Amino acid sequence: MNVLLMMVDELSWWALGHVDGRVQTPNIDRLAARSRRFTQAYTPSPICVPTRAAIATGRYVHEIGHWSSAEPYDGAIRGWAHHVRDAGLDCVSIGKLHYRSQLDDYGFSHTLEPIHVLNGEGWVQALLRKPVETYEDTQDLATEIGPGRTDYHDFDRRVTQTTCDWLKDPVRHETPWCAFVSWLAPHFPLIAPAKDYARYDPKAYESGPDTSPDHPILRELAAYFDHDLYFTRQSRGIARASYFGLCSFVDAQVGQVLDALEATGLAEDTVIAFTSDHGEMLGEKGFWTKSTMYDSAVRVPLLMAGPDIAPGTWDSPVSLIDLAPTICGVLGVKGSFSGVDLTKPDANRVILSEYHDGGCSVGITMLRWDDWKLVYYAEGHAPQLFNLASDPCEQIDLSLTEPVILQSGLDRLKQNLDPEQVNRDCFADQTKQIEALGGVEAVRSREQFGYTPADSQ
Repeated sequence: MNVLLMMVDELSWWALGHVDGRVQTPNIDRLAARSRRFTQAYTPSPICVPTRAAIATGRYVHEIGHWSSAEPYDGAIRGWAHHVRDAGLDCVSIGKLHYRSQLDDYGFSHTLEPIHVLNGEGWVQALLRKPVETYEDTQDLATEIGPGRTDYHDFDRRVTQTTCDWLKDPVRHETPWCAFVSWLAPHFPLIAPAKDYARYDPKAYESGPDTSPDHPILRELAAYFDHDLYFTRQSRGIARASYFGLCSFVDAQVGQVLDALEATGLAEDTVIAFTSDHGEMLGEKGFWTKSTMYDSAVRVPLLMAGPDIAPGTWDSPVSLIDLAPTICGVLGVKGSFSGVDLTKPDANRVILSEYHDGGCSVGITMLRWDDWKLVYYAEGHAPQLFNLASDPCEQIDLSLTEPVILQSGLDRLKQNLDPEQVNRDCFADQTKQIEALGGVEAVRSREQFGYTPADSQ
């Protein structure tokens, strides 16, 4: 059996045609029709770098200490790729990794078209969290919008072509393999290829500003990531049409890979998984991009198709850390992970997500169980509690009106980790990282950027 794991960047759970009819994604919808669809899949962190480290290792962020955008995976903790390669199987990555650099061993037999964090350091401003500093690049999100061309598009097309060529090599029929294929879209800049942008009418998505919730940490995040200040009603519509266009663009890339898999005759012996590292707020509640625990940022699509995987829906919470034991399980490879094999999911699990990154002076931990979501803010800040069955848009905080459920959530959380100790551990690690970079002033002087360049190695 082979495994093809396809990952896109910043695709929210709802941004697919079979979920939300506004978005045209016929190829992913075609895959979904024959997949087990995990409708409550969550990222281990609503930001790229720690999520990708957690997916690689099959462990939660607090277990591995890759907390932020400036603490990328370095391969020191063995991940699923190490186990697969060491079992003698071909294990390739094609596309974005967002690990530290090409000098580290991440377990892959081959690494094609990689992108890593900038300069082996990443976005170091993420470390300056107490006090929260100023983020200078927030205006670009509102101005780099509409139809056009970016290096990200060119990169994604290369990833697609490289993947198709790799699949067409006759050697793929000789031994089992695992391929991790990772595109950039629909990650900002919100500039879509003209033909994909033209699918959508920006006027249909115009809106005024949305008010951020009245919570001190969320106000802190909204003030730091103040993208919405630079939008107008019209530009919000253009940006959303661009995002939808990027979803259609990356859907076409996925379609080409699926077609190549079919054409080579490999599809019948391949388990396919499709997901995204995190979602996109797209102006909801006044937030753009990610970094919150609202479902648009932290909940992602997750599809699995292949032999012995019955199509249908699985509606209990799962995590992207489950990909590691699933890949190893399909390939018959042993490994030790915190997640569970998604071919044998557990309906009674609780799921965690964490944020220890820029714009936030305390650690945030999300707990999902049954229909409930608890958001815990460290250092004494009030929690939030939502019932996602009755309030899927997360508008009604029940933390004061449902004390029994709140206490149940807090008890479940503390059975899995001590969020206050995790918060202290994180700040201790990040203080050491700041010192290793030369101190606070040296970190402040580092180049600020809105997104990782497509040629970052």
